[in-house]
Amino acid sequence: MSAATAAIASFRPWPRTLGSRLFLIFLAALTIAHCMSFGVLFLERYMTAKAMMLTNFEQDVATSVTILDRISAKERVQWAPQLDKGNARYILGPGAAGIPELTNTGADVASTIRKAVGPKFPVTVDSIPGTKRVQAKLNLSDGTPLTIEVNPSIMPVADWLPYVLFAQLLLIILCSWFAVRLAIRPLVDLANAADALDPNKKAPRLSEEGPSEVAYAAVAFNAMRDRIAHYLEERVQILASISHDLQTPITRMKLRAEFSEGSTEKDKLIQDLAEIERLVHEGIAYARSAHGNTEKSTRVDIESFMESLVYDYQDTGKSVSLAGSAESAILTRPHALRRIFTNLIDNALKFGGSAEVDLLQGPGKSIVVRILDRGPGIPEDQLEAVLQPFFRLEQSRNRGTGGTGLGLAIAHQLAAGIGAALKLRNRDGGGLSAELTLR
Repeated sequence: MSAATAAIASFRPWPRTLGSRLFLIFLAALTIAHCMSFGVLFLERYMTAKAMMLTNFEQDVATSVTILDRISAKERVQWAPQLDKGNARYILGPGAAGIPELTNTGADVASTIRKAVGPKFPVTVDSIPGTKRVQAKLNLSDGTPLTIEVNPSIMPVADWLPYVLFAQLLLIILCSWFAVRLAIRPLVDLANAADALDPNKKAPRLSEEGPSEVAYAAVAFNAMRDRIAHYLEERVQILASISHDLQTPITRMKLRAEFSEGSTEKDKLIQDLAEIERLVHEGIAYARSAHGNTEKSTRVDIESFMESLVYDYQDTGKSVSLAGSAESAILTRPHALRRIFTNLIDNALKFGGSAEVDLLQGPGKSIVVRILDRGPGIPEDQLEAVLQPFFRLEQSRNRGTGGTGLGLAIAHQLAAGIGAALKLRNRDGGGLSAELTLR
């Protein structure tokens, strides 16, 4: 498709959703088919009714002309009005002046009249200007002029027919909508299930009922989710096992280093072992956060909870302050929540020297807790990357300033586990804002 064709196609009023497109296609196809069927039936009925009308009209004309030709002139005056039909009148006289041009219907009427009276009575047919009426003029056997005035009428339509057509169209719309909804619903359910896929949460399995194709897709999706959860659990168990098993040899190495003769190399070795041990502990903590959803949820007064946490830091001489208020309780996992805020506050203290905790009432019943610092901040293109495990910034937050690259990853993992959302933003004037939205 060329660029011009693509540009033209983009301006077409074509719906974006698959359901709307299928609905319009089905509705248009069924409506066109319905109109074509009605048109064929109407045409067939029109032709049948027209043939029957002309046949009956031919018989009426033949009978009426025969009667008027055989009775006396005095009786004709009385009989002529009685022979009139709904669309034909018999006038004793030359009639009105007309023109020879005839419509298709007028030509059919003229042919029928000539066939009815036969060659005995020559007939002249003309039409009256400005009307649909046709006049057939002839002379009876005694020379009396007779005019047969015909007003061709369109086949009448029943009063109830428009209502039936409207009901049929409404039925087509409802059936098209129901069929599309029935066909699209499994696809929507599958998309929602894929969007909400989280192996760490016990979400309901996708229903495996319905048509065979839908059931097969649901079975395949559930099997895929089980495999992902199994692979993730294996990885977490491997990480936890390795981290746990490393603690014993690290402890032995530290003891040996402690009992060795004092030297500069001994201090460096003990420092390296302490860093390795801290990394192992963080690895175990991350493994637990990734697969540690066994804690039961309880109702927590978030303002009292944060006051208690901040006071604990202040009691140890740390520069942590609390501002704002949010008078509402939430249902959450308190130990996981405490670990989240501990990691965020420790991160702010490490890189900013102080931490400000700000409570805000979010939209609806949500609560926003912001942990603010005045540290060096994070480059904009790495705000998402620092939430990944073992990620380190090369400049301001490198290995020299401490850390294992797991603090923010654990907080992010635990936040997802309790249904919260963690966002990092750089502050105006320098520093970082870690916003946790609790629902």
